[in-house]
Amino acid sequence: MTQTLDTATTDGAGGETPLARMTREHPRTALWNDSADPEQLGQAISWGAVGATCNPVIALAAIEADLPRWTARLRSLADEQPTATESELGWAVVQELSVEAARLLLPAFEESAGRNGRLSIQTDPRLHRDAAALVRQAEQFAALAPNIIVKIPATKVGIEAIEEATYRGISVNATVSFTVAQAVAVAEAVERGLDRRERAGLPVEEMGAVATIMGGRLDDWLKIVAAREGLLLPPGALDWAGVAALKNAYRIFAERGYRTRVLSAAFRTHLHLSELVGGDLVISPPFEWQESINRNGLALPSRIDSPVDPEILDALSRTLPDFRAAHEPDGLAPEEFAGFGPSRRTLRQFLEADALLDALVREVLIPAP
Repeated sequence: MTQTLDTATTDGAGGETPLARMTREHPRTALWNDSADPEQLGQAISWGAVGATCNPVIALAAIEADLPRWTARLRSLADEQPTATESELGWAVVQELSVEAARLLLPAFEESAGRNGRLSIQTDPRLHRDAAALVRQAEQFAALAPNIIVKIPATKVGIEAIEEATYRGISVNATVSFTVAQAVAVAEAVERGLDRRERAGLPVEEMGAVATIMGGRLDDWLKIVAAREGLLLPPGALDWAGVAALKNAYRIFAERGYRTRVLSAAFRTHLHLSELVGGDLVISPPFEWQESINRNGLALPSRIDSPVDPEILDALSRTLPDFRAAHEPDGLAPEEFAGFGPSRRTLRQFLEADALLDALVREVLIPAP
């Protein structure tokens, strides 16, 4: 069961947990829970979390964690919608899970006038080549609850959809995003969409876009490249690549005054949180990372302005062209976003999760003999 606020904000010795302290001392640094699982989200909220996210991988894990409940619900949905496909039924469950999580976040949404308290739901990755279809689904998801933010891939097609969705009043969260160039393209698309709304006399005050950089997935990819090519880098250097991209994107966003916040996701080490504390951005660790940070009493002072060691940056830049592509604001052209190594790996994983969700629904509807 989810603990109460008074109990959950303290550690085992009765002291304040590191995350509760961080969200109190650094209120600009927004903590999100990288799961829509209601029990986990309730606990994270007690530590100061003001947002959550859902994607095919996360949704599948949440459904499997409470399989009896969702199996019964799938059977009910199948009875209610006798012509619905496996995919349609699976996504109906994803939407219900998201609405439930959004309800938990509504107080933070109302308190912050829409800046926080968002539940992020991802568009179907099978639509990644069709901007118009992404926008249509974004509109459908945005109508589920007032505090929905919709995830759209940061590809050339997705950038087009992000601008149009923003113009239509939908707050967006870029996903399948690993580079400063992608984050900048997202922020520019949001600015164009917001400008169009303002020229049309439409409100923008309660919109709250974020541009994700999946720092850990960038680290994963560069480790693959380094191993494949037999490259030697200073010990631990490859754990700093995503952090470097996130810090550089944050600096550029602040300098240019974008109305989009950077979001750190895809944790592989606590650096993807601890190095960003103090910034006006979003940090979205998986629940297990939050538990580990609290259990270990990790100190979380402001480090957003602490630069990555220049020797590490130099080693990464000299050795790995893909790091330079990820770190520089002009490192990739929009036409190259979808073909970047981490983009291909992540899109495939999201598509595979979609297929696994279909298979789960199939097992419920047509059990094996």
